[in-house]
Parts: sequence; structure tokens; C-alpha cells
Amino acid sequence: MEKPLVSVITPSYNSTKTIGDTIRSVQAQTYSHWEMLIVDDCSTDHSRDYIREFAGADSRIQLIELDENSGAAVARNTALRMAKGKYAAFLDSDDLWHPEKLDKQIRFMEENDYAFTYTKYELMKEDGGRLNQVVEIPDSIGYHGLLKNTIIGCLTAVVNLEKTGPIQMPNIRTRQDFALWLSILKKGITAHGLQETLASYRLVPGSISSNKVKAAKQTWKVYREVEKLSLPYSAVCFAGYAWNAVKKTYLNRKS
Repeated sequence: MEKPLVSVITPSYNSTKTIGDTIRSVQAQTYSHWEMLIVDDCSTDHSRDYIREFAGADSRIQLIELDENSGAAVARNTALRMAKGKYAAFLDSDDLWHPEKLDKQIRFMEENDYAFTYTKYELMKEDGGRLNQVVEIPDSIGYHGLLKNTIIGCLTAVVNLEKTGPIQMPNIRTRQDFALWLSILKKGITAHGLQETLASYRLVPGSISSNKVKAAKQTWKVYREVEKLSLPYSAVCFAGYAWNAVKKTYLNRKS
């Protein structure tokens, strides 16, 4: 019986230094039934030409070129609209998957009939060097739990589109993935964690996600403007978010 198709969603912008390793980590998967939709957001370097070389050599890879720079949410949503897979998996252009990531995670979902899963992941230096730091995860999380704990790493998330229906990220500067996960969980779906380290997240100094103050402000914006939470409940959720962020940072430094 043929394995279900997985659509790998990858936004790219000026990613020449890292996208090659990202693509090769997908090609190295022991699970081979995937398509990789790479959406270039008007890069000003040689990213498009580099990606085009990979696409020319592997028919499972497709380069989609945006006409104007529109941000990661638009890039991901463009790929999601074109996705043909039963499953959508997310991988940014500077992160990596471990070889058995899809094999183990799709089996985990198929055997348990899960709609949404995530895994543990490790942190790596900007140059790809290992830090021996792993982000631990809960066995499962629902809507109200995720509001207080942004623990799902985008590079680990896999969604069964047959169960969730079409999905799109809100067009906001950052935290688009967090807002998408909330929209899925709000439907009554529970996200389940596979307790294995199956991906590597690249720490890039100066990136939007590395700026803790900006991340906190954007989390608050999601509460108030996207989720339309009341001020008191937003404050409760933000307190939980801040506490979990401190715990995650402490545990990472300790490990």
C-alpha cells in the first residue's frame, strides 16, 4: 500500500548559505514519498538559481517564485494552497530534519489517527555546529495550553490536511505559525508530541525569532488582535507564556 504524500512547506529569502543543507536533509529522509514546495520571496542573492538546480535534478522539489517580497506567511500560504499531500510538514530554509523524521512521525500519526503532531528538536549554532541542547515537549497540548506555552517548533509540525481541512497562516510579521496552530486547536483538535529529537533549529543572531522582546510583543498581539482574547485572559496567558519561556531558556542553558 502506497504511503501517503507529505507536502513539505518551505519559505525562502536570501537563503543561499543554508537552503542547500535544508534540501539535502529532506532528500535524506528514509520516507521518500514527499513533495517539497519552496517559495522564494523575491530573494536578492542567488537563492533562486541555487534552488532551481535542485529542482531540476529532483522532480519532487518545486520552486515557486513570488513577484514581490511579501513575508513568510504569504510564502507559506502560497505553498499550502498548492500542496497535494495528505500531510503538510513545515521546514524553514535554515533548519534541518534528521533522516528518520518523516518516517517516524507519519507512522506515529497513521497508527494513532492523529491530526496534528510535533516533536522535540535540538538547537544548533549559526554555522551548523551542535550545541547539545534539546527543546523538551509535552505529550500533548490543546488550545488553552498552547496559549500559555508556545512550545510547538514550526520545523517539527505535521498536519493531516484531510482532518483539518485547508489551513492558512494569518499575514502577520512573526508568530504566524503560533497563530495557525491555535486556529487548528480551536477546532477541538489536540496536538500530540512524539518524544524523539528529530530536527535541528538554527540560531541566527539578529533574526526576528531571536529577539525576545519583539517575540513577546507579537505574542501579545496574537492574543488581542488575532484570537480576540479579553484583556484579563490575555494577561493570564501572557504570564504563562513568560514563565514557560524562562523555563525553556533555563533548561536549554543547563543541558
